[in-house]
Amino acid sequence: MVTLTLPRLHWGETTSERTALMIHGLGSSAQTCWQVMEALAADGWSATAVDLRGHGLAPRASTYSIADFAHDVKAVHPESTSSWDVVIGHSIGAACAVVASSLEPTWAERLVLIDPALALDDETRNQVLENQRAGHLRQGVDEVAALNPHWHPQDVQLKVSSNRAASLYALEHAVMDNDPWDVTNYAHSLGIPTHVLGAEATLGSMFYGSYAEDMLATNSQVSYEVIAGSGHSVHRDKPAETIAALRAFLARTL
Repeated sequence: MVTLTLPRLHWGETTSERTALMIHGLGSSAQTCWQVMEALAADGWSATAVDLRGHGLAPRASTYSIADFAHDVKAVHPESTSSWDVVIGHSIGAACAVVASSLEPTWAERLVLIDPALALDDETRNQVLENQRAGHLRQGVDEVAALNPHWHPQDVQLKVSSNRAASLYALEHAVMDNDPWDVTNYAHSLGIPTHVLGAEATLGSMFYGSYAEDMLATNSQVSYEVIAGSGHSVHRDKPAETIAALRAFLARTL
């Protein structure tokens, strides 16, 4: 397995003692993490986001399994220490954060998983594939804005540009190379505080129902709340509520 060096964006003072890393979802980029990263920087954090392989300015590769993504991100460390105070991941970014943390327990002190895509059935995988193809090949600003009228204008623009900037091969193989798509066992083995910010099941959540209940019953380190009114892109649908929930989790675990 070849580990790639991922490009970073940074918010806040690099000398801050508190460090955060955010990992975007499929078809997005480090830039799309801006609202969460800006809020943490305003709180005095050194906040970093990366482009996953095949996305943004990151190197392209031949394989795109969650394990590939995880090996890339666990090689990303703060400038002054080897451990992040918190790693935040969305969707497949949350899945690779789970795998990375399980493989290297000292990589992160705590995790925040934004509607994590930990286990997807074939129907959902196929829908993700079609959504990514549509986003890369066809969807423009007007269509994304119409589908998400409550998003910040920058989120609309960045979603379109990030999806176009990603390699179509990467977007397709992030689905094809994950068959089955299941990192549940890694999540069961997590030994650090892990908080899930879930979407509403009726609005497209990938973490809900019996799966969420099993995770909470299996691993006492995992806690869970649903951000009301949010779909899968929780941090874009409800940024203020997402940031408030993140701050509350950090306040009780730091």
